[in-house]
Amino acid sequence: MTVWVAVIATGIGCYALKLAGLVAPQRLLDDDRVRRFTALVPVALLTALVAVQTLAHGRALELNGPRLAGLGATVVALLLRAPFLVVLVVAAAVAAGLRVLGA
Repeated sequence: MTVWVAVIATGIGCYALKLAGLVAPQRLLDDDRVRRFTALVPVALLTALVAVQTLAHGRALELNGPRLAGLGATVVALLLRAPFLVVLVVAAAVAAGLRVLGA
């Protein structure tokens, strides 16, 4: 039963957060600090997600060679300004290639 309580509480919290964004006064939304914060939050969340998915296995830290190589290939492809689909294919190909080779 506690799982359902958590699901319902999370749903209510998400709805309240959306509602707060809709009823926030315009002067608050026009503040430069709020604009900078809202511009940087998605980047921080995506970075945290990538770090967790790359370096964690359950609750333990795991330095997985193919994952790290795929992340490195992603960084190189992004620095070369490759299109997003190419970045995904390069990262997947590097990680899969290393796994096939037994690394």
